[in-house]
Amino acid sequence: MPSVGLDAGLGSVPAMPTQPAEVDDVDRAIVAALVADGRTSYTDLGKQVGLPTSTVHQRVRRLEQRGVVTGYTAVVDPEALGLPLSAIVSVTPFDPAAPDDVPERLATVAEVESCWSVAGEESYVLLVRTETPGRLEEVLAEIRTAGSVATRTTVILSTPFEGRRRTS
Repeated sequence: MPSVGLDAGLGSVPAMPTQPAEVDDVDRAIVAALVADGRTSYTDLGKQVGLPTSTVHQRVRRLEQRGVVTGYTAVVDPEALGLPLSAIVSVTPFDPAAPDDVPERLATVAEVESCWSVAGEESYVLLVRTETPGRLEEVLAEIRTAGSVATRTTVILSTPFEGRRRTS
């Protein structure tokens, strides 16, 4: 059965794709089932896609090896973990000629949940989750200092949906 971790780092599957993976309709059905429930047993996956358990197990292993399935994770409610305040933080390096190592410099800031490289005025966009507005202010100061960046912050008021996954 696929394992479940509490964040993207746990339960990760090493991926070393050398070329775009060929994914057939059965693989897409398996991926869709795993996206819906990453804890589904191989037996239940087989029933859903109409294949024997051993065949499904082999296909999932190949999907992992080819980098189609890159890991398994638990989806948690940040508020239940005491992190009710979420913000999108756009960062722009002070010196565009400096080495582009902002993600490495911000990797130790625990409140930064995600970091995306983007095109546009900013270089990176971060998802930050904190306990309080005061803590957000401290984290922003830490980001500016550690990353040697300017920030622009948008506080998230509500999340109608998040993490939708396409399987085709």
